[in-house]
Amino acid sequence: MTAPTEQLLSHVVAFVRNLRGEGIVVTPGQTATFARALGEIPIFDPVAFFYAAQSSLLTRREDQAKFAELFRKFWQNLGLERFPAELLNQTPLPAKREQKARPGEVGREPRSSERASNQPQPIVDRALTFSETEVLKQKRFDQMSEQELQAARKLLYGFVWNPPERRSRRLKAGGREQLDLRRSFRRSLKHQGELVVLEQRSRKHKPRPIVALADVSGSMERYARMLLHFLHAFSLEQTRQGVRQIETFTFGTRLTRITRTLKKRSVDEALAEVGQQVKDWSGGTRIGACVRTFNHTWAKRVLGRGSIVLVISDGWDQGDPELLAFEMERLQKSCYRLIWLNPLIGTPGYQPLTRGLVAAMPHIDDFLPVHNLNSLEQLVEVLAHIRRRSEKVR
Repeated sequence: MTAPTEQLLSHVVAFVRNLRGEGIVVTPGQTATFARALGEIPIFDPVAFFYAAQSSLLTRREDQAKFAELFRKFWQNLGLERFPAELLNQTPLPAKREQKARPGEVGREPRSSERASNQPQPIVDRALTFSETEVLKQKRFDQMSEQELQAARKLLYGFVWNPPERRSRRLKAGGREQLDLRRSFRRSLKHQGELVVLEQRSRKHKPRPIVALADVSGSMERYARMLLHFLHAFSLEQTRQGVRQIETFTFGTRLTRITRTLKKRSVDEALAEVGQQVKDWSGGTRIGACVRTFNHTWAKRVLGRGSIVLVISDGWDQGDPELLAFEMERLQKSCYRLIWLNPLIGTPGYQPLTRGLVAAMPHIDDFLPVHNLNSLEQLVEVLAHIRRRSEKVR
């Protein structure tokens, strides 16, 4: 398949997703049928395209009116009234030779297809390489409208989550790490004690615990709710996979544990309870004191087995920078990897020059942005492929 064909198929898939989002049931088999139908119909005829889509994707009569409206809005938003040949990588048919009118055909009105071919074609942008979703993923959270924030929250729950893993001390059959003598001797009994096959074994892999410390002070208010949605989606996905290895705390002037609250399936109920539970929301910031509370009260309970700590903050601190440096050093020594997530990194010309960040930077393993959806997707990839502390990500 060439690039133009893949381009049209991507729009077809996006259209099917739009139908599903509006409550119209479309199966993958119906989508494949529609894709095959595109090679059999005259793609220059919008009427044929519409009926091919309707007969392939629609199964209920009561959805016809909604389907027609969604079809019109979706394809008009792409800027095309009809599909050019470039999108299908097809060569248009040569123009028919002008034939003389037959007897009885004098004054015959031209067909609809002939009228369409005689009309001037509108000049439109055929690149179609930038969708609304891509624009939304690159837009900063503090610049989004309320509707864009709702759309971004829905996209969070569609992320592909790959929790980081660690090698445990337990062994399993298979692999090529160690020789399993017990299984080898047991298998040799089938061959009169001859070691015909040497069995191998390897270490098991288990998910790494993740501990998130989210700043909910006044300077982080524009990002805090979206980041809590992100942590709720991450926690919910791990619960679905049977993994309960994420701990979440908020901090401003005090430290608050919200792990159990974020494990609720309803995000609205979870965030409403978080609002009641967190008493210092949109207040001041004392990062050093909050990290000290975590180190003294919670570190021994939640850190261990190669934990990864995420500190989500812009670094504006009203506390003692020496206290912050001391507690960050202690926190780094207690975990497998310490990652600081700062939404201001996405600002052009930004440099970490605040007192808090200057004190904390020597003890941070990774310093990453969290200002838009793309940065959150990159964070998921970093967590999925976490490496040794010496391999830092900037």
